[in-house]
Amino acid sequence: MCDICVMNAVKDKMLSRRRFLGGAAVAGAAAVATTVTAPPALAAGHGAVVDMTHLLSDAFPTYFGEPGISSEQPFNFAEHGFNLLNLSINEHTGTHIDAPLHFSADGASVDEIPVESLIAPLCVIDITARAAESADAEVTPDDLQAWIDANGDIPDGACVALFSGWAAKVEDADAYRGFDGEAQHYPGFHVEAAQMLLETGAGSLASDTLSLDRGNSTTFDTHYAWLPTGRFGIENLANLDQVPAAGATLMIGAPKHKGGTGGPARIFAMV
Repeated sequence: MCDICVMNAVKDKMLSRRRFLGGAAVAGAAAVATTVTAPPALAAGHGAVVDMTHLLSDAFPTYFGEPGISSEQPFNFAEHGFNLLNLSINEHTGTHIDAPLHFSADGASVDEIPVESLIAPLCVIDITARAAESADAEVTPDDLQAWIDANGDIPDGACVALFSGWAAKVEDADAYRGFDGEAQHYPGFHVEAAQMLLETGAGSLASDTLSLDRGNSTTFDTHYAWLPTGRFGIENLANLDQVPAAGATLMIGAPKHKGGTGGPARIFAMV
């Protein structure tokens, strides 16, 4: 074998060994990372992904009526060779998480929500017909029982979502908030429905409106019944009309800022 051939052969062996060791190092690093057992929901077969997250902008309707996000750009590509935005965000803006801390003195903050709780079987409770007749419609225990009769028990760790059709109003802030000068009007969960779900393995409630409680609530009974138990909520969920009543798996990209009471989240469903 010629000298150059020998040199190339040795070089190839060295590169192969380097790639192998590099891969082993990556695998070793992954092994020491925090891991949890995959929830049973991931065992289900899925063929598509649905984005359940609204586009977040300063035009998105908010509970208090003021823009929930603003940005400034101190660096731009033309001048600096890269782009960078500084954001100012109300935690409870757009499609977002309500952590237990949001409605309790010492509940878990959003960064303390167990990661395994962020992968959840999705149960969709459809009250669109009643919501079309009354903005103050609520999910009741009867609605939950009807879902159970049709689909079986609420799965452990499930996210139980109120589907009112309200997401279709999101481009019209006045319609989405339903503010009549004295109170807001949009559907929510009746506290008795939340209490019924506390007797199941459900891990989170979700709504396609601004709140887990109906808009004209002044006591926030559902928030107070649900969040202090260590469970969490999701508000302003999108595209519930594109997922089945049962069988989808929700992937919840919760933020992880220390001490947060919630925060905007990227959420999608595998169907």
